[in-house]
Amino acid sequence: MNRRKGLSLILLVTLLIITAAGCQSEPANDLERIQSAKKITVGTSADYPPFEFINESNEFDGFDIKLMNEIASRMDVEIEWQDIAFDGLIGSLQTGKIDAVIAAMSATAERDEQVDFSINYYVGKDAVLVVEGSDLGINAKEDLAGNRIAVQSGTIQDDWVTENLPDEEISRYERAEQAVLDLKSGRVDVVAMDFFAATAFLEQGGVELTLETNFADEHMAVAVPEGSAELKAELDKVITELQDEGFIDNLTMEYLVE
Repeated sequence: MNRRKGLSLILLVTLLIITAAGCQSEPANDLERIQSAKKITVGTSADYPPFEFINESNEFDGFDIKLMNEIASRMDVEIEWQDIAFDGLIGSLQTGKIDAVIAAMSATAERDEQVDFSINYYVGKDAVLVVEGSDLGINAKEDLAGNRIAVQSGTIQDDWVTENLPDEEISRYERAEQAVLDLKSGRVDVVAMDFFAATAFLEQGGVELTLETNFADEHMAVAVPEGSAELKAELDKVITELQDEGFIDNLTMEYLVE
């Protein structure tokens, strides 16, 4: 082969490689990107049993964890879990650190202005904890006034006490377990949280349930970045399948019903 023909062949091959690379278009949306990578990065706040927690084997566990694992399996992708303080989850979603959030998070109107939500996978309720043997008379959520109240930052319980009670009475915590520890040590008088999370802390001893209530409509859903219509639609489809098949009812019996 003479030098000129050899050079022409090299240039042709190079051109074909460049052209082929150019034909590999970028994913058109979040769902395509996740499917292409075969991985979805999911944020949670693993301090909220029975919904999400770290078990004795140092693994993510709980109602939400099992649910999201099954969703990912049906989407044919792996999950990379990120444990993030609850009030940092939406920010992490907005900045692209994670692809989705599942953390017993209610799809409130305020949050819906920042992110998009799947259909609801569970409707919850709330509770108020006091230290064991307490003589506080908490018969309604309005009776919280005048007490030192602990809530997890960014939760619907935080929203309610912020709107209805003096700020000087409220202590906010990154982790629910920190709030319960301060209740046991006498730094606060009551802790407001999700009902089933509260019952999980009852099992640890030292606290008791004084009130079952609703601080807001607690409709739990998976959060995705705003505008991720295709990812939301895929999650809605899979969650609907799991509801119709009884998978979510079985999870409820496993994690939420004593």
